[in-house]
Amino acid sequence: MALSRGLRCCQRVFSWIPVLIITAVVLWSYYAYVFELCLFTISNALEKAVYLLVFHVCFGMFSWTYWKSIFTPPATPCKKFQLSYSDKQRYEMEERPDAQKQILVEIAKKLPIFTRTQSGAIRFCDRCQVLKPDRCHHCSVCETCVLKMDHHCPWVNNCVGFSNYKFFLLFLAYSMLYCVFITATVLQYFLKFWVGDLPNGPAKFHILFLMFVALMFFVSLMFLFSYHCWLVAKNRSTLEAFSAPVFASGPDRNGFSLGLHKNLLQVFGEDRKLWFIPVFTSQGNGHYFPLRSQSSESHNPLLANEDMWDESDDGSEGKAEENNVLGLDSVFYQHPDGLDHRVPCTYRSSRCEVRCALSPAWLQ
Repeated sequence: MALSRGLRCCQRVFSWIPVLIITAVVLWSYYAYVFELCLFTISNALEKAVYLLVFHVCFGMFSWTYWKSIFTPPATPCKKFQLSYSDKQRYEMEERPDAQKQILVEIAKKLPIFTRTQSGAIRFCDRCQVLKPDRCHHCSVCETCVLKMDHHCPWVNNCVGFSNYKFFLLFLAYSMLYCVFITATVLQYFLKFWVGDLPNGPAKFHILFLMFVALMFFVSLMFLFSYHCWLVAKNRSTLEAFSAPVFASGPDRNGFSLGLHKNLLQVFGEDRKLWFIPVFTSQGNGHYFPLRSQSSESHNPLLANEDMWDESDDGSEGKAEENNVLGLDSVFYQHPDGLDHRVPCTYRSSRCEVRCALSPAWLQ
């Protein structure tokens, strides 16, 4: 046990090495650009002032997005996706795998879960003891289930998922901008040092090396950023790009794609003024996502009230009262399991009846 804890501690310490490497390179680039280039090499005052102003804007946005990517905790499933004490006892006491699967199916009927395992069973995490929401996966490094998990990134020492995917995209974008600006402004002085028009000195090494490093990082970031732009356009995560999500009808790589515009809104939000600022604006809460097969006029009644699935002290009790307090209309329908289900709806018009008539298919 002590050895295992020691190994985990060492792993956590070593996991910060990539972050420290990036931090060291960025701090050195700051010194090389601000001091060796702008203060010691450039003689034109106006050029120096413009370079320093734009550089610090790029540097500030890069640092902000990198910080948010590293220190934003990965979002995890709420209590409603955890097994209750009675369900857990019933699940653990049952030895037959088919019976266990049926128990999970009964529990999942109360939740907005549409994806399945390759065998068609409800996705369940034995380590976290939760029913996995759609697009949720267990991260062996973070040792937890992460909502809309994309991948675990060693360069930010964090899981990239629902809570910080926008920050990660902006981090890639501002990293590219940082590298492009350095390359574009250093190029003329790089050539002057190269042909010998400027005297040799400490600045020569820093400027030559700064040019190579910025160009190298730009090329690698360009491919990575382009790939993630493609993923956003298709509304896929990295995991879903390699292994298509499985629905009741079978695997479908485009199961969550609602079209380019709505896919962008799902990640960046509806307020375009905040798209390029690292504040959380993504739609939903990561526990459910509208499906392509349900996107005629593309509104899922389950998304009408996100608070419906927020955590509460008493689990899933008291939702009818909450709906009344919020002033929401509700619709009952008969599910094939024989139980009445309440579907909240924010539409106070004749359209509500049409939309809610589809709810049995959405909640099966």
